[in-house]
Amino acid sequence: MTQRKRKLVGTVALLLMIAVYAVLAVAVAIVLQVRNVSTVAELVYYIVAGLLWVLPAGWLIAWMQRPDA
Repeated sequence: MTQRKRKLVGTVALLLMIAVYAVLAVAVAIVLQVRNVSTVAELVYYIVAGLLWVLPAGWLIAWMQRPDA
């Protein structure tokens, strides 16, 4: 696959991944609020959830940037 095609596929995949991740993160946050967990637990969740998406996005961007063979 050429780099140009990888960038197209990667961009679409990244947008879908972020959208799905955001919906799931909000769903978990709602569950945490409904169950009245501690403020510290919520804070830890928001920090982890806010940073966790970076790992798969970084791998996807690295794949997109690979030079053509």
